[in-house]
Amino acid sequence: MNHTATLGENYTILPFAMDEGVMARAAIGLVVLETDQTIEHEWRQIMQLPGVAYFEARLPSPADIGLASLARMEAHITPATRLIVPDVELDVVAFGCTSGSIVIGEDKVFAQIRHARPGVACTTPITAAMAGLHALDVRRTALITPYVHSVNEVFKQHIEAGGIEVPRIATFNHANDSEVARIDRASLRAAILAAGAQADVDAVFVACTSLRMADLTREVEEELGKPVVSSNCAMAWHALRLAGVRDSLPRFGRLFEV
Repeated sequence: MNHTATLGENYTILPFAMDEGVMARAAIGLVVLETDQTIEHEWRQIMQLPGVAYFEARLPSPADIGLASLARMEAHITPATRLIVPDVELDVVAFGCTSGSIVIGEDKVFAQIRHARPGVACTTPITAAMAGLHALDVRRTALITPYVHSVNEVFKQHIEAGGIEVPRIATFNHANDSEVARIDRASLRAAILAAGAQADVDAVFVACTSLRMADLTREVEEELGKPVVSSNCAMAWHALRLAGVRDSLPRFGRLFEV
């Protein structure tokens, strides 16, 4: 007996075809810290590109940012990555913690991601920022962070080991990640202009995914006359480039033109 016939004349099973869905050009995975209030908001602004989709999962993370607490996140990276649309082949996976990537180590972060997604292209905010600074031919950058001294020193060492000098560090010196997300536009703008105006730097790197920079970068670059690279914008740029998406998005800063 035809099963369809038993459903009645007013019940129709429709034929269908499938296309590539929302990710015809790129599918990007994003691992977000449970305390982060900013990265998804900024990526929603940047990733408004036809055929480009990103999917995220969150992992346990400390509210207070310190070397020991950052290191403990390593164990949670693989389980979080497994939760990102498991039936979708991702082009890139991005791990959304700048300081955590340095403390854990970029290679270890990538290894944890690839336990869940073998062979996938990977990035982190510091990976992306270094790639972006080099793409912009930056040799000496000011570093602006919300971090305490011990974390800032690790940052400086890491950046300089990558071939870029850090003559100046300016910090909000605040360890609570939830409150860092509320540092306002005026504070960020003043910090960037003060540090970036110095003759011994040719760019500014604003580090931390909690700091809100997406809609400030272009404006402050034009006033300063130097490139400004931030964690969220750099990681979005790098993820897009790794996925083969080369659209120019100048409203988010000079980096999106290279």
